[in-house]
Amino acid sequence: MKLDNTFTIPVPAAQAWPVLLDLERIAPCVPGATITAREGDDFHGKIKVKLGPVGLSYSGIIKVVSQDERAGIAVLEGRGRETRGNGTAKATITCKLVESDGATDVFVDTDLSITGKPAQFGRGALADVAGTLIGRFADNLADEIAAVTSQSATGTTPAGRVSAFPSADITGSPAPVAATVSTARRPGKPAEPIDLLAAAGTNSAARYAGPAVLALVALLFALFRRRRSGRPPR
Repeated sequence: MKLDNTFTIPVPAAQAWPVLLDLERIAPCVPGATITAREGDDFHGKIKVKLGPVGLSYSGIIKVVSQDERAGIAVLEGRGRETRGNGTAKATITCKLVESDGATDVFVDTDLSITGKPAQFGRGALADVAGTLIGRFADNLADEIAAVTSQSATGTTPAGRVSAFPSADITGSPAPVAATVSTARRPGKPAEPIDLLAAAGTNSAARYAGPAVLALVALLFALFRRRRSGRPPR
């Protein structure tokens, strides 16, 4: 099953790329997502979703197959499984960054394979769920980038906000006062889980959407993950 999605980040591609490389920074922007462990080049994570008043949990593994910063392209593979069920999904996700008028459009092509009950799930409802999930992620990420850009330009912190992109580096030294996105990390408040019932529109469809959502969230949960060997020591 093929799915296509697009979202926009309100900074140039040169600034968007390192942000999207950093798993710890983008994870709080993904509805219901958390990182649980790392094994080699694989990152393990969980995502919580809602089915109306009922909470569901899914686990998955993400791996970067290839990445080309010059071309702005990354290919990822992800697989997910329902924590208390047999539903599974696997996805190959190709992402491309295209700069436009000072912002960056991220084009996402997903090749999704589903086994078990989720195979009965229709493409239309899956597309709705994926679109809602990516839309929420993009909005959360845009809000955080906008907040830290404003903070960097004014030297102030928005009241009551916990930003995933602070203006000070990890040693505590102030960042230069400029409208740029900081490369430091600080965990932000995780985004609220998505309601599959509302996103997919039907009870039966939403029930089987979770494992597929896990595969789709591979993009959002580890988009252009930076290889740890290239990171500076903390």
